[in-house]
Amino acid sequence: MSGLRERYQREVVPALRERYGYRNVMQVPHLEKVILNIGVGEAIQDAKALEGAEADLVAISGQHPVTTRAKRSIAAFRLRQGMPVGLKVTLRGRRMYDFFEKLVNIALPRMREFRGVSPDSFDGRGNFSLGIREQTVFAEIDYSKIDKLRGLEVAIITTAGTDDEGRHLLELLGMPFSKE
Repeated sequence: MSGLRERYQREVVPALRERYGYRNVMQVPHLEKVILNIGVGEAIQDAKALEGAEADLVAISGQHPVTTRAKRSIAAFRLRQGMPVGLKVTLRGRRMYDFFEKLVNIALPRMREFRGVSPDSFDGRGNFSLGIREQTVFAEIDYSKIDKLRGLEVAIITTAGTDDEGRHLLELLGMPFSKE
């Protein structure tokens, strides 16, 4: 079991049960999955761009990504329905906890002028999203081997019912929210 998962069982569950009055352990919110997404718009002109982004996502997540395709054609962007436009990975279980720990303790503090993530990036159901401007904040990415700086979207899906419960869960797990 990963260190974060043990800490969740030992510290987070009792704290959430006390604060929200859950009678059953199964009511306590937990991390369900983490979805990593890279949009590769330049893949329309350059097919090699998809390979570079795929290599980055494999290094970051430790898992092979799925290609996302355009749902509809947009003539102004020379985009046809079914063309590859991005990559995504869904992490669950041990890999999810390992990635979350790496994100919170290594990647986010390495960002330039980092003052914490916005506590307002919740969707109304306890799920949190954040964007990372460049993939080089992850230690697995070799700066000399990247072809282009790419952004990365991280969606953290929880079983929390409200944003307040989700925010408190992520705070207890170590997410550095900014104090505005």
